[in-house]
Amino acid sequence: MTTLPSIPEDFPRGILAAVAGVQPKLCVRLVDGKYVAGWTNEELLVRYTNCEDLVQQLTTYVSRKALENPDWTIEFNLKRLEKALAGKGQSGEWDVTVVEQGWIMGRIRTNLNC
Repeated sequence: MTTLPSIPEDFPRGILAAVAGVQPKLCVRLVDGKYVAGWTNEELLVRYTNCEDLVQQLTTYVSRKALENPDWTIEFNLKRLEKALAGKGQSGEWDVTVVEQGWIMGRIRTNLNC
């Protein structure tokens, strides 16, 4: 039996949705015959696993860039990375929400002791 990774409390859990109109609305999806607001547990685990994998890869990338370009500050590298991450998210190339992007950048900063 495999154990599932523990999802940190600070990992984003909701789907941000906006619906125009005067009357209040609740954004839900029909999943397996049930209305669900936000991610299902399975979807959340997949999203967390993918984001954590990105954190590890991008932390290594930023560290490598710092060695290759000693004149670049860590802050400069992180700004470049943040811009690239936002571009990949906006284009749909990477399936990460804006909130997840913020979480990813925060974890990278933590990993790099910034």
